[in-house]
Amino acid sequence: MVDSGDRPVAVTEVTEVRVVSLDEVNLTYTLDEGEGYTTVRDWRAEHEQFWHSDEMRQALGDPRFTVHDATPAVLQRFRVTTRLHPSA
Repeated sequence: MVDSGDRPVAVTEVTEVRVVSLDEVNLTYTLDEGEGYTTVRDWRAEHEQFWHSDEMRQALGDPRFTVHDATPAVLQRFRVTTRLHPSA
């Protein structure tokens, strides 16, 4: 795992991967994500804002990219196995 400066901060182990349709993302997952979302609606709105951004559409090479209820979502769970100390 890296921080926003692309510096390593932790080693993680993936414990679960599921592919579900976007409308199947549940409250348990949104709460466990740990980003402060308290409803699935808020989680989805914030994520859609990112997915529909000009930067994402440019990265995908599709200026009309959009998601909908049936769009596949990859849900991952992981655990931190090692925390790395930031270098001075």
